[in-house]
Amino acid sequence: MTIMTLWQPILGSALLVFLAGGAIWMFMPWHKTDWSKTSDEEGVRNALRGQAPGQYTVPYAIEQKDLANPEILRQFKEGPVGFITIIPSGEPAMGGKLAMMFGYNVLVGVVCAYFVSRTLVPDAEYLAIFRISGAVAFTAYGMAYVQDSVWFGRPWSTTLKTFFDALIYAALTGGVFGWLV
Repeated sequence: MTIMTLWQPILGSALLVFLAGGAIWMFMPWHKTDWSKTSDEEGVRNALRGQAPGQYTVPYAIEQKDLANPEILRQFKEGPVGFITIIPSGEPAMGGKLAMMFGYNVLVGVVCAYFVSRTLVPDAEYLAIFRISGAVAFTAYGMAYVQDSVWFGRPWSTTLKTFFDALIYAALTGGVFGWLV
């Protein structure tokens, strides 16, 4: 069994997870509270207007020695402390983002195919294939967000909801691989 012979479960799982992700984000209620409105949206928009797209931290202190500066320590104590991502202005363009998401799903499928092809024999049982591909898919879709909660203040409740999404994606991926391998 090679990765190339597993193109059907790779593409099938990528498509199914892509559709499930769309349904989760459009129709299911659990992500509706992931983002909050600021108390002064216009003030925040005005303060950030003209800022180039990129990632920012407030207060800005990226070197350990910066924390010895009394002014920076004062800024941390007074707050707010935050991480800001600015994206290009304009109407949201979903086409490119959807294409990148599908590409990511294909990449996860390729990684699952790699592990399935290297750990299982060609006539492996459905459950063995499901376990390997499902575990890899869960890791790929869910675990990266833990470090965002640890280091960047992403609410743990949001990360737990992402784990639930990852569990759904893993079950779908494992099911497709188990069925088509």
